Amino acid sequence: MANFYTDNESLKHHLNHPMMDKIVELKERNFADADKYDYAPQNFADAMDSYDRVLEIVGDICANIIAENAEDVDHEGPVVKNGHVEYAEGTAKNLEACRKAGLMGMSMPRKLGGLNFPITPYIMAADMVSRADAGFENLWGLQDCAETIYEFANDEQKEKYIPRVCQGETMSMDLTEPDAGSDLQSVMLKATKKEDGTYVLNGVKRFITNGDSDIHLVLARSEEGSKDGRGLSMFIYDKRNGGVTVRRIENKMGIKGSPTCELVYKDAPAELVGSTRMGLIKYVMALMNGARLGIAAQSVGISEAAYREALSYAKDRKQFGKAIIEFPAVAEILSTMKAKLDASRALLYACSRFVDMYKIYDDIAKERPLTKEEKTEQKYYSRLADAFTPLAKGMTSEYCNQNTYDCIQIHGGSGFMKDYTCERLYRDARITSIYEGTTQLQVVAAIRHVTTGTYLNKIKEYEAEQVHPEDEAIKNTLVFMTQQYADAVQAVMGVDDKGFQDFMARRLVEMAGHIIMGYLLLEDVQRNEAFRKSLEVYVKYGQAQVAQHASFIGNFRPEQIKDYLYTEEPKTEEAEA
Repeated sequence: MANFYTDNESLKHHLNHPMMDKIVELKERNFADADKYDYAPQNFADAMDSYDRVLEIVGDICANIIAENAEDVDHEGPVVKNGHVEYAEGTAKNLEACRKAGLMGMSMPRKLGGLNFPITPYIMAADMVSRADAGFENLWGLQDCAETIYEFANDEQKEKYIPRVCQGETMSMDLTEPDAGSDLQSVMLKATKKEDGTYVLNGVKRFITNGDSDIHLVLARSEEGSKDGRGLSMFIYDKRNGGVTVRRIENKMGIKGSPTCELVYKDAPAELVGSTRMGLIKYVMALMNGARLGIAAQSVGISEAAYREALSYAKDRKQFGKAIIEFPAVAEILSTMKAKLDASRALLYACSRFVDMYKIYDDIAKERPLTKEEKTEQKYYSRLADAFTPLAKGMTSEYCNQNTYDCIQIHGGSGFMKDYTCERLYRDARITSIYEGTTQLQVVAAIRHVTTGTYLNKIKEYEAEQVHPEDEAIKNTLVFMTQQYADAVQAVMGVDDKGFQDFMARRLVEMAGHIIMGYLLLEDVQRNEAFRKSLEVYVKYGQAQVAQHASFIGNFRPEQIKDYLYTEEPKTEEAEA
């Protein structure tokens, strides 16, 4: 039988990264649960075996159930009946399979019904689910919202809701509104505090993924008269209590199995999470970072599917008496797709490991004071997670779109037809660079790590690592690219013009991304020769991109910026008259 885990050696490669030793030891608190739960690991090898076995189950369900249902789900989609969502038949089957296999609440503690997995193997599961059906990943992956409840809710709320998620209930994050998309501080859904201290919610939410879920995290305005982010708080809404109806499901371009809903809140009972006024400032930012890592995993899964579809078609399709994969023009596309895929996955799991480290230390800090060394390490990984999350989301989603484009290109006219999977992949991919923060917003989040040197410092750490003698030439290329990047940063930041700096921000972030992804692939090759071709292709590709950005920045005069910024057209005398 097919299996999306065992047929993809790169997943096991990243699961067995050397950092996992420390991640597992910290996550398991030196395996303190071994005597409390019969499924808790006794040691590191036992834990890794557990991850391996569960991921194999995920791979089986993805290949033989979720992927098999994907086409029918895409055609059927969900519908609204009596104010609530009814999933497509295939979606319901997918959810039931995941529930029966115990694949909900994977990262939650055992005492709350979870598997206590680190983020990294959970993200690997998301990678595989996305390869099978990106739309279903939006339902299954929203279990990650339980992380926010675990981090910020009180003990009573944790014990009330997290076990329900682990048993298979679904979640959603209700953030955006008709007039508040990326600008979440404009949210106006009203939270009113009653005399008994409880809250009710009134208003409308739009573009809510899996909007008729069992448990909602809701951003609402709790402070009367406020108009910015300081007046927003986070709430839990329980579908069992009623008060929310689905007005409609959006008719989307892709991810059609995932119901994107417009919701009407009418005196819906809700529970405050944490403190008032911290909803956007603290809780949503944590929620969004987790979601962005999830979209990076979704992007890598779609890229994997696109590459495999393109490779398979190129081997089978014959033109002029031979398979089209034998034509250099097609081989060039495939080699670049594979390099982007492997580079994307390397960045994704580097990021997930950084997130694992800082989240585990945060959790330990709730149990006991951290040592000085632990505090230093927690701060280090927190900064890296903050820097790598927007980089991963931005780069992997753009490559996802490029790979699905190239997949269709290899299929030619057939790829434009709904008879082929690549047509659905192309539609599903487009949203990845838009939701949970557009690529442009990822640049806004990432640019401060360009200006403060987070990326350059990490690049220098990679540069200091030893490599095989045969890899010195590639390393020297990356060193040269790093100097081009450092010079470009100095050239842009040396100009006292915020508009000019913002105009060049995307190029600087991408330059950092290309160098980091090159080093990560170089690191992969030190442990596994299977990545060598992708390393060689990607560094050449990245070298060209970095040189292009450096040239653009070097040849652009700061005073030209006013010619490229679109502002309101001046009124003519005729218009004034």
